[in-house]
Amino acid sequence: MKILLIGNGGRENALAWAIYNSPSFKESNSEIYTTIGSLGLDIISKPVKIKPTEIEKLSNFAKENQIDLTVVGPEIPLAMGIVDEFEKLGLKIFGPTKKASEIESSKILSKKLMQKYDIPTAKFETFTEDNLQEVHDYINGLRYPIVIKADGLAAGKGVIIAQDINEANQTIADFTEKEVFGESGKSFIVEEFLEGYELSIFVITDGIDYVMLPSTQDHKKIGEGDTGKNTGGMGAYAPAEQFIDEELLNKIKTSVIEPALKGLNIEGRKYKGCLYCGLMIAETGEGIREPNVIEFNCRFGDPETQVVVPLIKSDFLKLLLSSVEGSIKDYRIEFFDKYACCVVLASEGYPGDYEKRKVIKGLNEVGSDCLVFHAGTKLSDGNEVLTNGGRVLNVVGLSSNSLKEAISNSYKNVDRIHFENMYFRKDIGYRALKYKS
Repeated sequence: MKILLIGNGGRENALAWAIYNSPSFKESNSEIYTTIGSLGLDIISKPVKIKPTEIEKLSNFAKENQIDLTVVGPEIPLAMGIVDEFEKLGLKIFGPTKKASEIESSKILSKKLMQKYDIPTAKFETFTEDNLQEVHDYINGLRYPIVIKADGLAAGKGVIIAQDINEANQTIADFTEKEVFGESGKSFIVEEFLEGYELSIFVITDGIDYVMLPSTQDHKKIGEGDTGKNTGGMGAYAPAEQFIDEELLNKIKTSVIEPALKGLNIEGRKYKGCLYCGLMIAETGEGIREPNVIEFNCRFGDPETQVVVPLIKSDFLKLLLSSVEGSIKDYRIEFFDKYACCVVLASEGYPGDYEKRKVIKGLNEVGSDCLVFHAGTKLSDGNEVLTNGGRVLNVVGLSSNSLKEAISNSYKNVDRIHFENMYFRKDIGYRALKYKS
């Protein structure tokens, strides 16, 4: 088989790794191509000098090179309609259509879908830059903190928790006057702040049937203890078994996943691919756990993918194909009895301004209990590995014994890697480590 993977970040490095190590890929002498490429991807794939957003060029490449399956990593090509264009040409592609992808590309559409199909979520109101007086009147009567979300795509940074009225007013001004997220912030949601703990669930679906991947917890804030600005994600671990039991799992299936897939079908937005469910779990005094949807995403999460795919024992490539071909019900998913922890190594200043082209040392010293996925790196003319992004590397520690050991393995290997102004959170997995059953 010939596989084309769209995207070149840490998530795509993890997806390529999982495809490359699938038995069906090995047995059929398959090959994988990736857009632009990266140091992590180029080891196992052939780089294609086409950007993920150049859809016509990508479809022509897939047609001319007889690509058997295209897998889309990032959300922007999905929101642009890459799946629709490939399907028009009779090309197999993993991911949702443009209309189905609006469950992420329009937070307003997503919230209204949840409201219509009784999917539990925070109470909300929607506004635009044209009715700012209404929003100011509205937020004056709210209990703080509140959550303000840009309607469109904002690279995981378009969600602001406003602690008081002043911060809320500033956020709205940033969205509508300063246009910090461009068109994405000119329409926005104001919603209640939910208490509880976050949980991420990936669902692979063919639009009718689905399988769930191991639960995970992301760490969005830049600082320890979840402080500071939102980022694309500073780390994750899986499985988050301390925070999900059979009863909660069933609630997530029956009150979130199944009504979402059914509702999307009814609305003419049949969903195929990976549906990311970002959940807030509320705990009552009686030990009952209730899920609320924070957001849906139309693709694999980043950096959650980096800890989820190493836990999949069954053939990953066949899983993707079963979504495309409508045969999920026949796929038997299996997982390793393992734990994984990802620590993101970032450039100091991220998610704001940061410097590039810092020399990275120590990658050849990483142990066998660890995977390193490249998120933002490049080679210098002298073949030195350089930083080339805000999030630079994903260091994934693995363990067959415990999450604590996986976390330890991750940080042990982080200590072997160095570049100027390297920043990382030192508390990834802290909720799980302090959890008492």
